[in-house]
Amino acid sequence: MSVTQGTPAALAEPVVPVRRSWVGLLFAANLGLWMAFFTPVQVLLPEQITEIGVVGKEAALGWVTALGALVAIIVNPAAGALSDRTRLRIGGRAYGRRHVWTLAGAAISCLSLLALSGQQHIVGVALGWAGTQVGLNMMLATLTAAVPDRVPVGQRGAVSGWIGMPQALGLVLGAVLCTAVVTGVASGYVAMALVLVALAVPFALLTPDDPLPVEAKRPRSRTPLWRIFRENPDFAWAWGTRFLVQLGNALGTLYLLYFLTDRVRLADPDEGLLIMILLYTLGMVATAVVGGRLSDRSGRRKIFVVWSGVVIAVAALLLAIWPTWPVALVASVLLGAGYGVYLAVDNALITQVLPAAVDRAKDLGVINIATAAPQVLGPAIAAPLVTHLGGYPTLYALTAAVTLLGAVMVVRIRAVP
Repeated sequence: MSVTQGTPAALAEPVVPVRRSWVGLLFAANLGLWMAFFTPVQVLLPEQITEIGVVGKEAALGWVTALGALVAIIVNPAAGALSDRTRLRIGGRAYGRRHVWTLAGAAISCLSLLALSGQQHIVGVALGWAGTQVGLNMMLATLTAAVPDRVPVGQRGAVSGWIGMPQALGLVLGAVLCTAVVTGVASGYVAMALVLVALAVPFALLTPDDPLPVEAKRPRSRTPLWRIFRENPDFAWAWGTRFLVQLGNALGTLYLLYFLTDRVRLADPDEGLLIMILLYTLGMVATAVVGGRLSDRSGRRKIFVVWSGVVIAVAALLLAIWPTWPVALVASVLLGAGYGVYLAVDNALITQVLPAAVDRAKDLGVINIATAAPQVLGPAIAAPLVTHLGGYPTLYALTAAVTLLGAVMVVRIRAVP
């Protein structure tokens, strides 16, 4: 990484483009992370809670995942802040501030997944998943910081597209692995632990990680979040955009299986949901990198965020107005296409409005709260809408409105075109 004279490498603005091998290793690390996250949520935890025989399994699953989301909200910015200030010396040699946290997070997640494989009580399941979330969010904080740490601004859209795709691929590949390749809940958790280590550890071992010099280290900041937002309005608007779009995503995807069962009245809703997920993934993979590269070449970010929000909102309105199977298929592609562009470009945009280079991981952890919090709020908002306030048309109309509001909010950011 080429740096400005006198600026520590760990804090300098990157100017040398990263290589494909670096992007590939970061892609693999993110794929392992998201497989370890989504597969338990979508497949293993529901099956495990059912096998245990918990009364009210839907509510039990909700509490377990809500606890995990709460852990994520706390751990992600905390781990980011600690990594920002980490100085590790072994045998007189200085090591970087990120990779040690990535490796520690992978170890904690691996051990927690292995512990989950043997749980026979809901309390053990909840604690095991909370431990997994601790490790995964330590990893997420440092892997997210890799982009502003090492990728030049003009390359961030494309790179963000590549590292955004594993969010969709992780769901599909994890589900296939734990249904078609390995059988049983215990084997599934063991497989996820092995996949996480195999995919994430090479990035931490084979890529550079600049050490933080003594003169650059400063005490942990105790500035309250509201003051950070007040002093950095672009950062605040970026947080608001992320929060609303992710809330729309949580509202729109939570009850898809029940939507296909009760509203579309599909004969085989489980198979239908799998088809929708595959179409969603294809749409996302097709647009993420392309959208990011177009944003890089044009030098513009906001217009891509706005139009991606429009596409997602249109897809949600289609589900609200025409609840038929063919329309659901079209909506799946549109949702994936819009979300792919959004993830790539919004991730790049956020790296350009971070308040300070010395706090990159901590500030990105604050941004990641805007991703985790909707996972807690989504069920609380969606359940009464579906059961008492108009049903699925109301739910998907609100999804469209919230997503569009979040996307339009990005125009208030001034530092990025």
